[in-house]
Amino acid sequence: MKISILQGAFLPVPPLMGGAVEKMWFELGAEFAARGHEVTHVSRRHAGLPDQEVLRGVRHVRVRGAERGAGMRANLLHDFLYSWRAGRQLPRSDVVVTNTFWAPVVLRAGRGAIYADVQRMPKGQMRLYRRAARLRANSSAVQAAIIAEAPGLAGRVRMIPNPLPFVPARPPDWAAKTNTILFAGRLHPEKGIELLLEAWSLCRRAHRLDGWRLEFIGPVKTGEGGGGEAWLRQLQERASPDVIWREPTYDTAELNALYNRARVFVYPSLASKGETFGLAVLEAMAWGAVPVVSGLACFRDFVSEGRNGFFFDHTLPSRAAALADALERAAGMDTRAIAERAVAVRETHSCASIATQFLEDFVRVA
Repeated sequence: MKISILQGAFLPVPPLMGGAVEKMWFELGAEFAARGHEVTHVSRRHAGLPDQEVLRGVRHVRVRGAERGAGMRANLLHDFLYSWRAGRQLPRSDVVVTNTFWAPVVLRAGRGAIYADVQRMPKGQMRLYRRAARLRANSSAVQAAIIAEAPGLAGRVRMIPNPLPFVPARPPDWAAKTNTILFAGRLHPEKGIELLLEAWSLCRRAHRLDGWRLEFIGPVKTGEGGGGEAWLRQLQERASPDVIWREPTYDTAELNALYNRARVFVYPSLASKGETFGLAVLEAMAWGAVPVVSGLACFRDFVSEGRNGFFFDHTLPSRAAALADALERAAGMDTRAIAERAVAVRETHSCASIATQFLEDFVRVA
């Protein structure tokens, strides 16, 4: 097949600045190419990357994009202009996969069947996507939201989960595990960072996690989706000295080493209308870190209470206490079996397995 992938306006590919969607499609494109398909990947131009090159069998084309700002209207305008420019670089294909807001609207006819990759909760735009042959949801929660917003398109909606954006080179090193609770992701209020610090404080005051440490790693700059450096400084001033704050890294090997060292991975997101998958949770599970997540529906596709992870009720008035209890359960001495079951996502969500699901679906819509 001839497959085109049209990425968003704000992050480059390869994912030098992070981005779960960019990481995912970079790996899937290479997997498609390895199976003999002709793949073109269009993405944002970035300093240090050529406008055209071939990587791992994929032809990469890069066009002028923009820096993400704090205002939604400005970002939508940037997305519109970028989608218009980038769409003109697409070759004729059987399928055009895109996660940009405007591409399903502005793409020229004849470029290929439009495969809209919906990785966020819809906000009214689904009714604009009547030209799309497929509306792909990355979780059951997103699938339900798409159908609720555009019931007339229900027959075109399908859920295919996100894959791990890497192929693990080795099993988890259980001997390397330390008493570390890790958060990796955007440092933003909607991710429950302040709630996590409150829960950690409760644990420390009650001596419930003595000998453990809490680590944060991820971007905080607003242009990278964070809550801003001033907000972070206020948190750091209030946090206990045993909390570790790391600079963001987008190196897969470095992130995997952090996941492998952590016994517990916590992702207390409060973004009920924004959280759609939680790729960092999946990545951490692949390295045997027991996940503790909020009760958002998107996590329930791959986390099962007491079997391969733990939930806490983020809607409770006492949610900090609920999170503290979940952290203590996950840190228990008898959770090795839970960690081993978490590692099964290496198979269920491998790039090869998910690529097969996509390719079978491409045949249906092409």
